[in-house]
Amino acid sequence: MMSGRGKWLWLAGAALALSACGSKPEQEQAAATLPAGETLRLAATEIPDMKMVGAEIATRDQAEVLARIPGILTSLSVRAGDTVHKGQRIGMIVDSRLGYETSAYGAQVAAAQAEAARANADLARIRDLYGQGVYAKARLDQAVAAARAADAQVAAARAQQGASVSVAGQGAVIAPASGRVLRADIPAGSPVAPGMSIATVTAGPPVLRLMLPESVAGQVHPGARVIVNEADMPSGQREGSVTQVYPAITGGQVRVDATLSGLSTQFIGRRVSASVEIGTRKALVVPRAFVTTRYGMDQVQIVAKGKRLSMVPVQIAPTADPALVEILSGAAAGDALFAPGKPAKAPRP
Repeated sequence: MMSGRGKWLWLAGAALALSACGSKPEQEQAAATLPAGETLRLAATEIPDMKMVGAEIATRDQAEVLARIPGILTSLSVRAGDTVHKGQRIGMIVDSRLGYETSAYGAQVAAAQAEAARANADLARIRDLYGQGVYAKARLDQAVAAARAADAQVAAARAQQGASVSVAGQGAVIAPASGRVLRADIPAGSPVAPGMSIATVTAGPPVLRLMLPESVAGQVHPGARVIVNEADMPSGQREGSVTQVYPAITGGQVRVDATLSGLSTQFIGRRVSASVEIGTRKALVVPRAFVTTRYGMDQVQIVAKGKRLSMVPVQIAPTADPALVEILSGAAAGDALFAPGKPAKAPRP
């Protein structure tokens, strides 16, 4: 016979065993139910292969303002950042020697004119005497030739004087194109030589100039997408396209120009970070909502067998689409990811 205390312990153990047997299916059912959210089956897809390179805001062309004559730069009316128009006079170069040459040629003109006046007076007198029969025809021809030679000397002296004046006029410093002055660092009063650069002026629309390694030169074509780092372009368009690939390679790099709406010539030469499309590649791409960042670590929730969720650290990288990220490691193709917050759906293949 069992005592009252032993009987009570036996009944309590049986009740616990029955309750344990009845709760196991309930636990399995609870484990098989996911919270509200969305699932996604990882699969490799084709995405643009973006190459990150350095870029520079530039203009399609740059015009150099060159000195055409030697002399002293007496004035320069522009500074870096000013806007100029094509044909605008922005400075003056003076060569004092040209003034003396012009004066000398002026004196030669005066002497030639005096000689021409004397020769023409002699011709008039000889022609009159020839009409009276005093001089022979040979004397008249000689006077005509002398008068013509004197007139030619006058024309030559005037041409030399005009050439000297024209050379002096080339001392005007003229803007060769309309645009913004990038450099004008020669102070007034400095001596200059022919061909010396006085200033640099932008010419043409602004472009984004990229320098790519020669290993990918054959993979970039006009029309390829270019994306500028958001930190470098906080306002304005961040995406453009390649317009020209230059056929020459310098220092192991090829130059590429891209257009980007919103570029300004305010800061020509500014360095920015950009990514250019060089083809396509296979990658695991998921919406950014499936990745959670905690304590500086990126993590995803993977649906394991039995509908259990496990948090797995992953390494991600940005893509051309800000709403998508690429999973580099931590998850593989075929894994089902879970993102809470939306009604649960069946895993998408």
